[in-house]
Amino acid sequence: MKLAKLPDRTPVKMTIVLTPGLAQRLRDYAALYAETYGNKEEVAELIPFMLEAFLEKEPSLRRTKRTASRGPIS
Repeated sequence: MKLAKLPDRTPVKMTIVLTPGLAQRLRDYAALYAETYGNKEEVAELIPFMLEAFLEKEPSLRRTKRTASRGPIS
């Protein structure tokens, strides 16, 4: 079978507290997103994708991800 077993897709709800300045920057980003794509999205809908993009570009996490995908070292 060419398709690997699908990963766990059960959503995990997390609650965070933001500074007022960061909350405003996220609202500004959502407004820019709507202006750019013509589709209004709530900040809460954008944040998971923003975090995913940020983490994918973090070099030290990419190294960790590659190591983990190789499996345990014997």
